[in-house]
Amino acid sequence: MRIGVLAVQGDFAAHGRVLEQLGVPWCEVRHPEQLREISGLILPGGESTTMLKFLLEEGFWEPLQELARRGGAFFGTCAGAILLAREVTNPRQPSLGFMDISVERNAYGRQINSFVDRALSPVFGPPPLEMIYIRAPIITRVGPGVEVLAEHGGYPVLVQQGRCLAATFHPELTDDRRVHKRFLQLAEAASARG
Repeated sequence: MRIGVLAVQGDFAAHGRVLEQLGVPWCEVRHPEQLREISGLILPGGESTTMLKFLLEEGFWEPLQELARRGGAFFGTCAGAILLAREVTNPRQPSLGFMDISVERNAYGRQINSFVDRALSPVFGPPPLEMIYIRAPIITRVGPGVEVLAEHGGYPVLVQQGRCLAATFHPELTDDRRVHKRFLQLAEAASARG
């Protein structure tokens, strides 16, 4: 199993450090042909419109669809969660649509409104997950096939659908590895399929 981290912008290196700590082979993904070599892809935080433009201009769109068709796993944090959503608002923009969720961009305000909180997850149990929000989106709707793994302020903040996982916060900036381990379980299942 090998994990790719989209290395366009944002703190993709932080995800890489987590994967190294967990002993998982990984690579920085900068070219669409690299998607053929991985079982799962992490879409990190950053600016979703910039990342979207890069994916479209550099020919990633169809290879990403192909990775999804062959059962690859996806993990989006913050802007990455926006890219995985079926519907994006504030403003509306295209997205990959791999998850039946609606996401409102920059819903908590500007960078200065970033914050840290903790919340218990019914899936992970104690201790609470540490959640770092930086210009975070809000998941405003989840479809019937989406499992809510954690909430904050009445909104889903960690959701899963099939082999896709999305977080509106940044687990890669904490010392808690439970969210990444959950993603790796999805990627292992994809790897086992061949």
